[in-house]
Amino acid sequence: MGKKDTDKIVTNDFPRREFIKNASLAVLGTLLGSKIVFAESFPKGLIPEALLLEESPFTISGKNNGLIVLNDRPINAETPPHLLDPNVTPNDIMFVRNNGIPPEDVNVNKWTLTIEGESAEQTKTYTIANLKSKFKEYTYQLTLECGGNGRSEFTPPAKGNQWTTGAVACPNWTGVKLKDVLKDVGIKSNAVYIGYYGKDTHLSGDPTKVVISRGVPIEKGMEDEALIAWSMNGEEIPYMNGAPLRLVIGGWPASTSGKWLSKIVIRDKVHDGPKMGGKSYRIPKNGIAPGTKVPDEDYEIIESMPVKSLVTFPKTGAIVKADQQFEVRGHAWAGDLEVKAVDVSIDFGSSWISCSVTKPVNRLAWQHFSTKITLPEQGYYEIWARATDIQGKSQPMVLPGWNPKGYLNNACHRIAIKRL
Repeated sequence: MGKKDTDKIVTNDFPRREFIKNASLAVLGTLLGSKIVFAESFPKGLIPEALLLEESPFTISGKNNGLIVLNDRPINAETPPHLLDPNVTPNDIMFVRNNGIPPEDVNVNKWTLTIEGESAEQTKTYTIANLKSKFKEYTYQLTLECGGNGRSEFTPPAKGNQWTTGAVACPNWTGVKLKDVLKDVGIKSNAVYIGYYGKDTHLSGDPTKVVISRGVPIEKGMEDEALIAWSMNGEEIPYMNGAPLRLVIGGWPASTSGKWLSKIVIRDKVHDGPKMGGKSYRIPKNGIAPGTKVPDEDYEIIESMPVKSLVTFPKTGAIVKADQQFEVRGHAWAGDLEVKAVDVSIDFGSSWISCSVTKPVNRLAWQHFSTKITLPEQGYYEIWARATDIQGKSQPMVLPGWNPKGYLNNACHRIAIKRL
């Protein structure tokens, strides 16, 4: 396949979606092959989850064949919800989000990390062996989610990878605290931000072009859980996820967790690397009507991710026997915050069933929810999940406010099942 004609291997079929969106409940029932139970509560214009299923015929080396590949230049792939059922995300099912081409001929023994910048007391370079010997090692389970996760649901369509729900993961990460390394270099009192640089290359092939260079305020970088990591679940980080060294900044857009890490700069201003300005990983400061154009100066940087949940069991398409009680379970997270409650609905949000929710194993790790339900009659159902954070903010039932880049969609996750 040529480079130009493979920029979008898997695309959303918008004409088909528009037909389904405008179809009557009777037609939808015919397409589903079953009566829609609680149809009177089904939101107008919403497409039944069972009609949104997509499969990818493409695979990525080292990754589970069930991942859905969205692009091959650069490679981006998401994880179907049912594969995310484990409490700790396995290496082979973590989503892949690349902006450029991963570096070739990675040599762990020769890899270096340089810390510098106008707010650094000095410039220092470390090998991975230096990092391991000089600083204390830590392991945290940390949630990483792409800022555009859920983008495919926005209308009008937002530009970018059309993620559904699978650009999220929560593995165990091992490395050293970013703050320990920054302190070893020395941080001037005027430090405001840190920025990262990786060794991935630009799609154009121009070695002078930086693919992406984002960062976080110095306060976020000094948190205990901010890591310079070399290990994922006790093994080397997968090549497509940033081996041999990457940043892991839990709770904020995963774009702040730079892969193939080679340099960190300590800045005396908000970092201004590629994909820090314009509309990249930024949303309008005030709510706007769908399709509205907003000047760049009216955007703000995305920081803590919103409260969200994911049903990982049962799998969409499951068939339940009459009067069978079954478990519904999944994960929930809320950026810098904890999740207080998760509820599920079988009648499109007309009523809700409370779930049990675990505490996070450490700060910025996702939490797990579960409950048992019985479906009242034969037909098609959707199970919706709604999480609420400790500040009382809950997921919207359908869609949050529209924005041009399709960021921060934390609408209730839903799966489709049938009762015999």
